[in-house]
Parts: sequence; C-alpha cells; structure tokens
Amino acid sequence: MNRAEESDEALMKSYAGGEAQAFEELYRRHELRVWRYLERGVRNRAAADELMQEIWFTVAREAARYRPTARFTTWLFTIAHNRMIDWIRVSRPHVSLETHDNDGDTLAPQWVADPNCGPLAETMTRDQAGALNRAVEELPEEQRETFLLHVEGDLSIENIANLTRVSFETAKSRLRYARLKLRERLAEYA
Repeated sequence: MNRAEESDEALMKSYAGGEAQAFEELYRRHELRVWRYLERGVRNRAAADELMQEIWFTVAREAARYRPTARFTTWLFTIAHNRMIDWIRVSRPHVSLETHDNDGDTLAPQWVADPNCGPLAETMTRDQAGALNRAVEELPEEQRETFLLHVEGDLSIENIANLTRVSFETAKSRLRYARLKLRERLAEYA
C-alpha cells in the first residue's frame, strides 16, 4: 500500500515508529486546511505561518504519545484551535478585515479549497470569494469559529462541541445561525 492510501492514523503510527515519509504525507494532506483555518481565525498571515510551525512541531513531538481515540483531523484541529486561542489571548490583534498578500491582492480567492472540487469551485469569481470572505469575517466570533472548524477542519458538531466546551445543541445552533447569516449575506450571488 502506498502512503497516499494509508489512513491518517496509520501514518501517525508509522511516523511514531520513525518513518519520516509518513509525517510528510500527513503534512501534505492537511497543510492547506490547517493554514486556512488559522489565517481566517487570526487574520494575520505571519501569525498563521508561525502557528503552523508550532502546530506541526507539536504533532511531531507528540507522535509517540498519539492514541487514535478520535480521528486524526479532530486531534490536529484541537491542537490548532488551542494554539490559535492562546495567540488571540496574548496578541489581541487589530488587523484589517481585508488581509492582503505580497502582491496587494486580497486573500479571498483562497476560500476555494481545492481546484479539483468541481465546476462550482472552479468558476467562483474573485468577487464572490471576496464576498464570502467578508461575510465569514462579519459573523459573531463563536459562529465564525464553529463554521470554520466544520468547513476547514471537517469536524462533526459533536467534536466541535467538545473542542469549544459547549453543548452539542449550542454548537449545532451556532453552525445553523452561521449558515443562515452567510446565506442571507451572499443571496445576491445565488
């Protein structure tokens, strides 16, 4: 079986056993989703980059103690979430809602997760992506966090509830309200 066919949990076990290629495959699979989650949460590219390094160092450091009691992505996004919350508490950043890249363009087009997602993702315009980015940033913090954990982290409502230390119904309501608000704000693009 090649690395691409192995489960995340099997790759972690292999990495804990000393196979560096297993870590490289895990990083390749999850790098972009984790980075997008962080960048959208802290709204600062440099901080997202720094947090990424810290998170993957933690994954490497904790590999020998990792136990697959939940999906690897749940464990990974729990680490990401906790590091991001720590950063926010310490930094209390005040950055623009329109974060720019090195070329001066907004980062909104990065909402398109994977160019292989299909025709809808491929045809999403820069304007639509910008509108989505702004709409997500305008969500109340708890709803934004829940939405991003669900979309970027691919976490279930139960996992989000556990991670954010709220009841299942609260997490479910936050996700529902986030979706409703996004739908309302993006109605002109429907």
